[in-house]
Amino acid sequence: MGKNLSEFPVQYIKGVGPRRAKLLNTLGIRTAEEALYYLPYRYEDRKNIKKISGLEYGRLETVIGKVISAEVIKLPRRNMKLFELTVSDGSGLVKGKWFNQPFLKKNFEAGQEVILSGIVKRNPYWGVGFEFDNPEYEFVTDDADAFIHTARIVPIYRTTAGLSVRQLRTIMFNLINTCINDVSDYIPDEILERNYFHGLTESIFNSHFPANGIDIDSLNSGSSVFQKRLYFEELFKFELGLSIIKKGKEVEKGIAFNCDGVLVRKFIDTLKFKLTSAQQRVFDEILRDMRSQHPMNRLLQGDVGCGKTVIAVMAMLTAAECGYQSALMAPTEILAGQHYINIHRMIEDMGLKVCLMTGSKKKEREALRCDIASGEINIIIGTHALIQEGVEFKNLGLAIIDEQHRFGVMQRQLLKKKGSRVRGFEGSKKEVLTPGDLATLTPDVLVMTATPIPRTLSMTLYGDLDYSVIDELPPGRSPVVTRLFNAGQKEYIYRAIAEETKKSRQVYVVYPVIDETEKTNLKSAILGRDALAKIFPGLKVELIHGRLKPQERENIMASFKAGAINVLVSTTVIEVGVDVPNATMMLIVHAERFGLSQLHQLRGRVGRGGSQSYCFLLMYEPLSEDARRRLDIMIKTNDGFRIAEEDLDIRGPGEFFGTRQAGMPDLKLANIVRDARLLDTARKEAFALIDKDAELNTFPELKKGLEMFWKGKIELFKTG
Repeated sequence: MGKNLSEFPVQYIKGVGPRRAKLLNTLGIRTAEEALYYLPYRYEDRKNIKKISGLEYGRLETVIGKVISAEVIKLPRRNMKLFELTVSDGSGLVKGKWFNQPFLKKNFEAGQEVILSGIVKRNPYWGVGFEFDNPEYEFVTDDADAFIHTARIVPIYRTTAGLSVRQLRTIMFNLINTCINDVSDYIPDEILERNYFHGLTESIFNSHFPANGIDIDSLNSGSSVFQKRLYFEELFKFELGLSIIKKGKEVEKGIAFNCDGVLVRKFIDTLKFKLTSAQQRVFDEILRDMRSQHPMNRLLQGDVGCGKTVIAVMAMLTAAECGYQSALMAPTEILAGQHYINIHRMIEDMGLKVCLMTGSKKKEREALRCDIASGEINIIIGTHALIQEGVEFKNLGLAIIDEQHRFGVMQRQLLKKKGSRVRGFEGSKKEVLTPGDLATLTPDVLVMTATPIPRTLSMTLYGDLDYSVIDELPPGRSPVVTRLFNAGQKEYIYRAIAEETKKSRQVYVVYPVIDETEKTNLKSAILGRDALAKIFPGLKVELIHGRLKPQERENIMASFKAGAINVLVSTTVIEVGVDVPNATMMLIVHAERFGLSQLHQLRGRVGRGGSQSYCFLLMYEPLSEDARRRLDIMIKTNDGFRIAEEDLDIRGPGEFFGTRQAGMPDLKLANIVRDARLLDTARKEAFALIDKDAELNTFPELKKGLEMFWKGKIELFKTG
């Protein structure tokens, strides 16, 4: 037919039309191509025809027989009607029942041969006999294409109100039979052959309407060779895009930070501890990148308390010694303020200027803009305020993004662009620069996260970045002791809080909500603070949450850090970045309502000093199976990467991808846990292909398909 399926509206597929097209649009299906790649989420085996006399209660069964009767029965309930079909195959009778669908009667006549598939039930009145509620049905005809809904392995699709699975299945069958020959397979033949992949048309057909002989278990587990071919295609396009982005960065001109390292050595001498071997290794990797002519694009992962900030400071000192500014962007004002206090304290004697820029300090922000633009300030720490219009840097050489999962790719790019107008002098001491000295340089980018991400997920989320891990905690850090309590054990918890505060140590108490509501029935931070103040009248109990003004939150955190507050009641506003070494106990109320990553981050707020620290998880019944698993894992390990693997296993990649960066295409078919090997294969093939042909000029159809896949996200190929 010669259709361009990526532009062919789904409305014009047989059986669709304008009304159903709108329903399909809600499923993300707008074109024929999107429909072809809208795969079933499970399959039912309806190909084994049973004798009616051999049916088994509770099983999905398929029978073939002749219509004995077709009647509409009025039920005692008002306006309720039952359509009842009786079918016989000579060995027995089975009834099919459809509630409130009397119009079905016109479809059936006595003597017609039909196929019925459904879950077998007993007659509720007699306790014997066989029935199907709302069974799938087909009429036996000479048309080989008629068997769509029964007598085969049948695809089950996710659908929407107003569009039944049966209707969608018929649409898919019509689509495949009319459009399958118009599908373009643009993955290079050599890649398909090397990996023993089937052809695209064969894979699409058998993923929707599997041929007899295909194992249904492999289909339902997503491991059939035909499904894998389609998953690979999606992962391949994803990794191709990441490869092109990475390749583009490699050809950008960066800043070669070739200074002597005097400031870094001076800084290390001031530290009260020795760098761990992991910290030293990671800094060596960063320094190698910074000295290169190409801009650094590196992800730094490390569990809470491993010392990432120290490494970031060493990178910023390297930039400063070479004459460049650094910017550190954090997702919250609390975290930005924490970084500012720590970094200012670390380097205040080195003659460098550090400033804090956040959205709440408007008057100060105006004054800071001038000092940043003039280059008077060396290190700028802030929130999203750093990427707003009007914030200009004189010579931004290093951009650091903390807790990257809270930002998107676009935000990373916006901060990076703040330095794209750098007029480079490569550490030159010239007072007057000649045209030959001037160049548009791209700043180095260091992305940091304390949220452990399994390596397979890191390859997908941050595949355009190089990868460093601090996998070692500083010596002397004792693992946080984690214990689980129920509501009947509160007295023990209160005694433990009293003991800890007697030692002049401090306590966090975290609640899931600020206020109590009838909808959630959860304990709240406000009432919790009031209750704790009564239980501990001699202690200073304070409350912090996201509704407070930023300045109020800063003042409370400063008081807590100074030791003026004994017990800080909070919501998850303190989840990331808060560093109070004297806080040695964390109580999480309604721990069953928190995700694993949140629990781990909250626990990371204690154990930051030399004293033994504790995390108490207070749970309330009933517990879901997943909640029980989360709490069990927290008790068993402090290893953030193991916790991340378990979290990914519990939630699945779809939910885990809630941390996905904006600017990346969605993976609609592939599952990065199930398809980890395919992901690795796709990555190797994609990067190898881009190494040979960076613009994909040899593969114009693949290039076009790739641009469609990434459309609206990032422009991969510069045109014009």
